[in-house]
Amino acid sequence: MAKKYYVIWKGAKTGIFDNWPQVQQLTSGRPDAQYMGFTTKADAEKAYQDTYTKALAKRALTQTKPSTKKATKPSANAHGVDADIQIYSDGACSPNPGQAGTGIAVYHKGGLQALWYGLYEDQGTNNSAELLGLLESFKLAQQFIHIDKNQTIEILSDSRYSIDCITKWAAGWQRKGWKKADGQPIKNPEIIKSCFELYQQLKQHLTVSHVKGHANIEGNELADRMAVYARMSQQKSFVKFDKTLDVGVILAMPSG
Repeated sequence: MAKKYYVIWKGAKTGIFDNWPQVQQLTSGRPDAQYMGFTTKADAEKAYQDTYTKALAKRALTQTKPSTKKATKPSANAHGVDADIQIYSDGACSPNPGQAGTGIAVYHKGGLQALWYGLYEDQGTNNSAELLGLLESFKLAQQFIHIDKNQTIEILSDSRYSIDCITKWAAGWQRKGWKKADGQPIKNPEIIKSCFELYQQLKQHLTVSHVKGHANIEGNELADRMAVYARMSQQKSFVKFDKTLDVGVILAMPSG
């Protein structure tokens, strides 16, 4: 994986860093934190000379410029499923365990339809945030199916653990009284029980797919930004993002 550099404008310490766990430590628990990642040290140094607001504006402008390259779009065909609706979910936690949030990006016929964020926990984990993302995705899918049962739906998460919890392991855990093979209770039992119940009801109408995280897949990246936004804003309820759905501007928001 290519080395990244991070600028912190507001945090416990400011400057340029090349260690993501350190950046998380310096910005965790600060709703006013301002930081951003860069692919080269030179870009980071140049950005640090400006304000965070100017850096956001420059990134948004860059990401919305026309390109001669084929744009990376959230395409169902990339995952082998031709779905009418795609629901990307993601969770963010810093540190782990620590402050956590969940985000979702919804697409209809390949176009961004809505963003959701929230479910802030002051003592959450990466896994609990990811599982909550699946749970909210199932709830949204249930609404879409209620409107039109003929719609095909794909739910996408970059957490193999969360997907396997629901689609592979939950049935066995349920038979064992929600315990693992060694007799120990499973973690996050209430979230997993709720997820599994909904999945059992809806699985004939949808597909659950794994998507590679931080691979420039728009839907996954937007869900990531919403999860971080939920954590930073400490939004406890799960709400629709009510600002303009400007993809370039949203992608310039802090990422996890």
